[in-house]
Amino acid sequence: MTSPFRRTLLPRFTAVALGLLAAGSPVWALTLDEVGGLALKNDPSFLAAEQSLRASQARKDQSVATLFPSVSASSSFTDISGTGISDHLRARTLSARISQPVFNLALVKGAEQGVQQLLAAEAAFASARQSTLLKAASAYFDVLVAQDNLATVRSEKKAIAEQLELAKRSFEVGTSTITDQQEAQARFDLIQSREIEANNALELRRNALALIIRAPLPARLNGIQGAIKIPSPQPLEVDAWIDQARASGLGVQRARADLETAKLETSRRSAGNLPTVQLFGTRSFNRETIAPDSRTDSTTVGVEVSIGYNLGGLVSAQVREALAGEGQADYALQGALLSAEQDTRSAFLSVVGGLAQVSALEAAERSSQLALDSNKLGYEVGVRINIDVLNSQQQLFSAQRDLSRARYETLLASLRLKAAVGGLQPSDLEGIRSILSTPAAARQ
Repeated sequence: MTSPFRRTLLPRFTAVALGLLAAGSPVWALTLDEVGGLALKNDPSFLAAEQSLRASQARKDQSVATLFPSVSASSSFTDISGTGISDHLRARTLSARISQPVFNLALVKGAEQGVQQLLAAEAAFASARQSTLLKAASAYFDVLVAQDNLATVRSEKKAIAEQLELAKRSFEVGTSTITDQQEAQARFDLIQSREIEANNALELRRNALALIIRAPLPARLNGIQGAIKIPSPQPLEVDAWIDQARASGLGVQRARADLETAKLETSRRSAGNLPTVQLFGTRSFNRETIAPDSRTDSTTVGVEVSIGYNLGGLVSAQVREALAGEGQADYALQGALLSAEQDTRSAFLSVVGGLAQVSALEAAERSSQLALDSNKLGYEVGVRINIDVLNSQQQLFSAQRDLSRARYETLLASLRLKAAVGGLQPSDLEGIRSILSTPAAARQ
């Protein structure tokens, strides 16, 4: 049996492959915004949230529908025969009834609850969309970090191999000791192990991303090409971001809607002992075929007033339960406000701190390169030994790995900051893509 996954994706992959062949280009790029779009189409957690929203919309419609008129109709046919009956008795009855609530506080509050529950569901859906976008972006950046890490390890391996060959030649001509060669060999053996580890890490991260978007990946994702300019958060004041998060954060919006729903539940339960009033009208048609045939038609219009009271204290107990739920929802709102503040502050500091770290690591990369060049020159003239060059190489490549990770973490933190205030949209991923593809020099 063909799985739904394959039925859905194979035509798409075939179309992509044919398009590439027609264009005569072997290059297939998968950008960050495309990853976000595929995640929104295929991520089960987001699709489940979408179905939950549809169910909430239907429940709201049901609650509002109770305030509108209702119509019912019935029909019956009776055929009686037996001893003492001179003829069959056939009776036909057709009746219709229409009713319209005039005063029913429980129904009104229930309809208002449906509206608030839909608002909460919409906030939950928007939050699920943001979570899916963040999950996709995080997995995408993980792949880019792993790619850069593997490339750095391979560059380091190449540099160590060159240094190993140089140490061997220097030892052969007597200008260096066996220690230099042994040290370079040990570094080379270690870097081979790290290369295997880095390659495995890359494959794991590629698989994680493919599972999120439920689509294969190209051989390589396009990451940062040279220095980039990461924009600072605007405004550059954490309190302004916190105020926005407390006002429009999706978790706060949902908690507020839940609190309003709980308050309406208290009102709805309190209406249990109140009377209800509704208008009604009925129309009946009765036909009997026994001689002489009879016919009766009737029309009734009136007002129904109902009131009920439970002697066991049912309504008061339901009100107490609703009040407890209202208090719970109020505390949940306070917790949501605190979480919004904490998440926003954490994301803001991550962006600001990440920008400072990126700047420091860029300086470290430049100084490490200068140190490596100096040690290579010193080794050639005999004032430095091989271990000095190897240490300088290790320092440079370590700075490059840290710089790559810091850049992607800062970009991800900027997305989390927007999500904390409820403003993360798929278009923000497209903005990150433009940052990735545009060097800093071209933006000045």
